[in-house]
Amino acid sequence: MTNSRSKFSIYGEKVIELLIRLSGMSAIIFVFAIFYFVFREAWPIFGNEKFSLWKFLTTNEWYPTSMSNVRYGTFALIAGTLSVTGVAMLIAVPFGLGAAIFVSEFSTGKTREGLKIVIELLAAIPSIVWGFIGLTVMNPLIQKFFGVQVGLCVLNAAILLALMSIPVMVSIGEDALKAVPDSYREAAVALGATRWQMIWRVLLPAAKNGLLAAILLGVGRAVGETMAVLMATGHAVNVPHSVFDSVRTLTATIAAELGEAPEHSPHYSVLFLIGILLFTITFIVNLVADLVVKGIKNK
Repeated sequence: MTNSRSKFSIYGEKVIELLIRLSGMSAIIFVFAIFYFVFREAWPIFGNEKFSLWKFLTTNEWYPTSMSNVRYGTFALIAGTLSVTGVAMLIAVPFGLGAAIFVSEFSTGKTREGLKIVIELLAAIPSIVWGFIGLTVMNPLIQKFFGVQVGLCVLNAAILLALMSIPVMVSIGEDALKAVPDSYREAAVALGATRWQMIWRVLLPAAKNGLLAAILLGVGRAVGETMAVLMATGHAVNVPHSVFDSVRTLTATIAAELGEAPEHSPHYSVLFLIGILLFTITFIVNLVADLVVKGIKNK
């Protein structure tokens, strides 16, 4: 009886170990499957005589449905995406990390729990609702306070993306700060450091990897957002010269045009190529962040 139980236990452990391995490998398989699907749908565009990858990346003219002169320039779309994301991060990073520090180090009891609930509710607002807020609330406010003719612009979308990114930053940033051992805090206090000195000199350097991850997740949320920027940017193919210019982003272009593009047409394929471009931008952001983290560790 004892031997049969031990054999069953050994087989059970092997089965559980196999399931865990398969679960870990499934994430890699799914990622490669997504890449394969997107590349497969985008590949036919490279056989089109009217398509040039150089012009695709460096020109502003986006006329994929023109009957006489088709043009697939995405430079304005890239500029719109980066400008909206950049301004959003300028707003979100100070407020997000500041809120994370306040929740982690200053608030206690009911105040902390109340703030967490509010932050979670902020994260639960659907993207389309944020788009309506940008269209009906932020648009007239920007027109009134800044004296511009159109309030659907980079600033409008950036404020919305900042509000959408802050809950992620606060949640991950608070976890990173809480993960710093209490002995660090006690040692700083014992050396006579004030609370702000402890945060600036001890906690932030110790939690830098987690805080950088929080910022990266916020950047990923901003780059990949669709409906809010589709409704709040003005959806104009334009290289912005100020935060009050209307733009169009890569994600909004895919969302607005993919449903009307005939399957396996050049227009259809080039929209999937824009998806690959989004993958590339995200990869570059993560690569740069990884190099920054490794540089900080080496120092």
